[in-house]
Amino acid sequence: MTNPLLIRGSLSQSMENYLKAIFEILEHDERATTSSIADRMGIAPPSVTAMVKKLAELKLVSHEPYQGVTLTRVGEMAAVEVVRHHRLIEKYLADALGVPWDMVHDEAERLEHVISEDLEDRIDGALGHPTVDPHGAPIPARDGTVVRVVAQPLVDAAGGDHVVVVEVDDRDPSLLRYLGERRLYPGTAVEVVRVEPYGGSTVLRIEGAEVAIGRDAAAMIRVAPNAAPSEEARP
Repeated sequence: MTNPLLIRGSLSQSMENYLKAIFEILEHDERATTSSIADRMGIAPPSVTAMVKKLAELKLVSHEPYQGVTLTRVGEMAAVEVVRHHRLIEKYLADALGVPWDMVHDEAERLEHVISEDLEDRIDGALGHPTVDPHGAPIPARDGTVVRVVAQPLVDAAGGDHVVVVEVDDRDPSLLRYLGERRLYPGTAVEVVRVEPYGGSTVLRIEGAEVAIGRDAAAMIRVAPNAAPSEEARP
């Protein structure tokens, strides 16, 4: 089997960023389209098309017109390693250094490409081998295994549902501050009181208090019914 460390050593940071973005899209969606990759990375679709072609030539992705982009086995191994670095760094910054959860993503983006495998293992051991990052996203194990909780966007929940927050999107610091002010951390138990019609707010009950959040924010939160809170996720 191809060594993912050798694969990563031959890839540019830009290529690794694309593989990570595709991996993260496929965590929740059936396929990664050119437009979804462009939206996630904040770049123009033509640039995505050019890079996907390069990655396909390297046998890191497969791409069929109108079918989206998927990772090959080798591409997935390379992506998982970057994702593991990123999420372990986020966890270390939050837990060991007290960095606020709305700041760890950008710091991890800068460090994920440069830490050694020895440092990765030391961080993992020092943290007690965590399974989720501060935002609830699963941290791949050293062997590449990823354990996910089945969850759905909060925006799809209905009035009367009792759920627990599993994961929140980590890319927008202002969103994370907004959710933190409302105590919507991974592991928080929530009752959906009602969903206002015509794309209105989702009204929640959290620790006995009612909180209303917008539809866009609710779409960035993933929840599970009757799930046990993760003791590792809360910042």
